[in-house]
Amino acid sequence: ENAKTKHPQLLYESKLYKLLQGGSKHFVSDKTISVFYSLIHMSLVTDEPSLIMAAGVPNIKWFGVEGDYNVLVMDLLGPSLEDLFNFCSRKLSLKSVLMLADQMINRVEYFHSKSFLHRDLKPDNFLMGLGRRANQVYIIDFGLAKKYRDNTTHQHIPYRENKNLTGTARYASMNTHLGIEQSRRDDLESLGYILMYFLKGSLPWQGLKAGTKKQKYERISEKKVSTSIESLCRGYPSEFASYFHYCRSLRFDDKPDYGYLKRIFRDLFIREGFQFDYVFDWTILKYQQSQLTAPPTRGLGTPAAGTTAALPPGLTTMDRYAGEEEGGRPPMDSSRRRTSGALDNSGNLRAPMV
Repeated sequence: ENAKTKHPQLLYESKLYKLLQGGSKHFVSDKTISVFYSLIHMSLVTDEPSLIMAAGVPNIKWFGVEGDYNVLVMDLLGPSLEDLFNFCSRKLSLKSVLMLADQMINRVEYFHSKSFLHRDLKPDNFLMGLGRRANQVYIIDFGLAKKYRDNTTHQHIPYRENKNLTGTARYASMNTHLGIEQSRRDDLESLGYILMYFLKGSLPWQGLKAGTKKQKYERISEKKVSTSIESLCRGYPSEFASYFHYCRSLRFDDKPDYGYLKRIFRDLFIREGFQFDYVFDWTILKYQQSQLTAPPTRGLGTPAAGTTAALPPGLTTMDRYAGEEEGGRPPMDSSRRRTSGALDNSGNLRAPMV
């Protein structure tokens, strides 16, 4: 971002990334996580160790001023979940959504454990890793994050009303639309909308037309309020409706039972007979494409979990601020840029454009 920008964000974000890195300095291998989930499915353990929860926060390499710009250098990551959703023709299978949900709830729980709310959860702000970490979900973009409690006393921020909408309207909680100060329950409700978006392909309040941004927010709010949880989740396992009912039952300063939310999805995962093998929908698509272009003599096999071969080709780096007609944080100025791992047509990582 331009060093002279009126409201600089990168310094704030760099400090928050460093705070979150307090529990994620060590690499947690896919094998470690896979073994851990196997133990969960055998009911030998019930809760994540803090190291597993903290995985998925990018490491900051450097923050400083270079010429006329504030610069934040962090781990190079892979495509966002929005990129991958589009690659999969804008529909994800129940298995993929449940595997993502488990990691995403962990990310939100860890974020909250550090006394911060994200306040702008959306598919663009969850990225997959690269290489050995290609199956790991990362949470990014903390420009709208807000501290909700004192680190020492755990005193919660006060309840307030008449607040402006903060975040992306498509995924904002109902209370956020109603002008109520956000708390932990709102991040979790936003995550629920993301999961239904992946399953359904769209949400009922998408594509609404209005003359102004304010009018559009109002139309989205009206549609969201008038759409019952049962209607939103109709045709999908009851666990998704249970998730929303739980989130909306929470009081402003309640600590959510993250373990309960993970358990209902894990129980569904086991009941469906799925294996936590990190074979996402895009893994299969990538493998199928590789077979179409592979020489006839090439032996068949499954794509290696946790390798860049498991990433889809043809995805380009997308502007994380694109499509913000439904809210979210706009770029602070035209100089602000984020680069992530783009893939060329053969599925190989190429250097980001600066």
